[in-house]
Amino acid sequence: MRKTLKTRLKEAQFEIEELAMQLADMLGAALHYAGVKDENMPRAVEIYLNEMDKLLKQKNFEEASYEDVVATIDKMKKEHPALFT
Repeated sequence: MRKTLKTRLKEAQFEIEELAMQLADMLGAALHYAGVKDENMPRAVEIYLNEMDKLLKQKNFEEASYEDVVATIDKMKKEHPALFT
């Protein structure tokens, strides 16, 4: 049975939402293991996303590497130590 374009788009949208939730969970886990206190997690996520946006603009929106992720978290530790244990 052929799927309609509308059905395929709905399936793709669902998959994108699933991936976004998984990425959010992975970010939370990375920040947790970096030492972010649970009560500071929402603020830490906000700061992280802002820092990554700045980085991507500097890189002309090229893909960020895992080294960029680590460097961003290290920068957060220096600039926002109260977020961490």
